[in-house]
Amino acid sequence: MTKEITYLNYLKKERLPTQWCPGCGNGIVLKLVCLAMEKLNFSQKDTVIVSGIGCSGRSAGFFNLDSVHSVHGRAIPVAEGIKNANENLNVIVVSGDGDLLGIGGNHLLHASRRNTNISVVCIANSIYGMTGGQSSPTTEQGSRTLTAPQGSAETPIDVQSFLKAHHCYYARSTVFHFNHAEKCITESFQFKGLSFVEIKTQCITNDGRRRGFKNAYEMLISYKENYKINNKAEVLEHNEIGIIR
Repeated sequence: MTKEITYLNYLKKERLPTQWCPGCGNGIVLKLVCLAMEKLNFSQKDTVIVSGIGCSGRSAGFFNLDSVHSVHGRAIPVAEGIKNANENLNVIVVSGDGDLLGIGGNHLLHASRRNTNISVVCIANSIYGMTGGQSSPTTEQGSRTLTAPQGSAETPIDVQSFLKAHHCYYARSTVFHFNHAEKCITESFQFKGLSFVEIKTQCITNDGRRRGFKNAYEMLISYKENYKINNKAEVLEHNEIGIIR
């Protein structure tokens, strides 16, 4: 008899497959979160998922446990409220870079100052994908978007700098580096304090094609070519992935 794949128990199977575009990396991150919860034997009744608005904001609805689909940019304070109400809960935020670092950036800043014991998984696809492809806080300099057709003139936000200043956990990985990303998320769930894992992922529909990628596979391979693991870094360089404890 085939053994049941238990990470699927954390998902509402009747809602699969997801409504995300073919080639979207959000589903990979969804699986990574479930695998981390399985590895740590998280109880479904003692775990809460919070998300914001955007393509990745839909994540909360797929988990087979208590979840909150909060308003735009407010996932972190909602998660803090839940944790303060019941400190025994595992409180996890799964949302996008636009939601967490754009309109929600102020909340992340102060949550890091308080070092609230919640875990944040940021799906960083470098674009506002649901609304057509505008530049986001993690859009690469020179990258063409709907609002920067000649290429973005701005540098992407450096999240690790203020998280490190307040002794929070920061990690960066990509959906290509699957095992590394799973390690980052699993460790973050064990951290006592605020943890933030930035997972670089692809949006072929409203980002990749505009930048000349033929398909999502090409975008996925670009993470292999452009990001290198640095397990000893005190500060991750722009093209490095790793863990800052």
